[in-house]
Amino acid sequence: MDILIRLGTESDVSAIFDIRVSVKENHLSRDQLTEMGITPDAIRQVISTTPSIWIAEVNGMPAGFSMADVEDACVFAAFVRPEFEGLGLGRSLMAKVETLLFEHHQTIWLETAEASRANGFYRNLGWEPVERLPGGDIRFEKHRA
Repeated sequence: MDILIRLGTESDVSAIFDIRVSVKENHLSRDQLTEMGITPDAIRQVISTTPSIWIAEVNGMPAGFSMADVEDACVFAAFVRPEFEGLGLGRSLMAKVETLLFEHHQTIWLETAEASRANGFYRNLGWEPVERLPGGDIRFEKHRA
């Protein structure tokens, strides 16, 4: 199995949306993403201004992605297609966004549903829960070593 983690390009925008809508937990439809302002044009803008999106490929197929919001010190997204879970792609993608964010910030953060599998995943990566949020979400932080 050939696994590659690389920076995203504008040609990956369609795959990024395909991956995002494929997940079972924290699922959002394309319409819901659009309502939140997450559109292909918005993602293209991010790619063109800041190298902050990574793609995980398995045998040449986009299988996951991660995205950092460098200005806000936040992991904006990290998703893996269900059929590619368990291969270490999530860990590798998180390592990329964490490295980038720690180049600019001492403390970085993310939010996820407290009742999700992601909660345990982030804890295993050394993220610390710092605040319970309305709607069942939890805020995590990680500090540069």
